[in-house]
Amino acid sequence: MDGPHKRAVLELAAGMGEALLENGGEIFRVQETMERVAKSYGCEGFHAYVLTNGIFASVDGPDGGEGAVRHVPASRVHLGRVAALNALSRDIELRHIPPEEAARRLEEVRAIPYTPAAKSVAACAVGAACFAVLFGGGAADGAAAFAAGLVMQLCAQKFLTGSMGKIITNILLSAIVTAVGLLASAAFASAGIATNPDYVLIGGIIPLVPGMMLTTSFRDFANGDYLSGTIRIMDALLVGGSIAVGVGAVLAARAAMGGVLG
Repeated sequence: MDGPHKRAVLELAAGMGEALLENGGEIFRVQETMERVAKSYGCEGFHAYVLTNGIFASVDGPDGGEGAVRHVPASRVHLGRVAALNALSRDIELRHIPPEEAARRLEEVRAIPYTPAAKSVAACAVGAACFAVLFGGGAADGAAAFAAGLVMQLCAQKFLTGSMGKIITNILLSAIVTAVGLLASAAFASAGIATNPDYVLIGGIIPLVPGMMLTTSFRDFANGDYLSGTIRIMDALLVGGSIAVGVGAVLAARAAMGGVLG
C-alpha cells in the first residue's frame, strides 16, 4: 500500500471515529469501527486509542508510519448520525466502496441536521408532562410540567448557548424549570385546581437528567474502558449536582419569601 492511500485510509478512519464520538457513540463502537475501516482497505499495522474526548490513531510503515490525533469536545447527541455512520462502515466492509466515496458520504453524514427547534421544544414540553403523570401526577400536574418544559427548552435554545459552560447552563435551566413549575402550580391553585408541585418539578427536571451519559459510562466500564467510564460518570455527577443546585436555590428563595411562588 502506497503512502498517499495509507494516509487517506488513516484520515477516513479517524474522521469516522471522530464523528461517532462527537454524536454519542460508545468507546468500543468507535474503536471497532476505525479498526474495521482500516482492515477493509488493507491497511496493516493500524492502531487506535479512543477516549471520551479524544482519538489517537497511527499506521505503521517503512518510513516510520503516520499518525492522526483528534480532539473531540462534548457536543449534542445525534443518534441519526450514529446510525448513518454504522451503515457506512458496513458498506465499507461488505461492498468495498472506494475511500473517496466513503469520505464523501462521511461529509454527508456530518451534514445531517439536528432536530428543528420547534420540534425540540414540543418534545421537551410533552416529555415533561408525560413524566409528571408517569410519576403519579394528574392532568393539572402534567399541564404545569408542560409549561415548565416548554419555557426551559426555549431558554436553552435562545439564551443559554455559546460561551456558558455545562455547569452554569444546567444550574440556570433547572432554576428556570423550578420557578416556572411553581408559578404554574400556583396559577392552577388560584383557579381552584389542585396540583402537587413535587410531580410538576420531577416531570420538568427529567429532560435535564443525564441518563444516556450514565448508561454509556456503565457500558464503558463493562467493556474495560475504565478511564472513559470514569470521565463520563464524573460528568454525569457534575450535571446532577448542577441540577440540584439550581432547584435548591429556587426552593430556598421561595422559602425565604414565604412561599410566594406557590
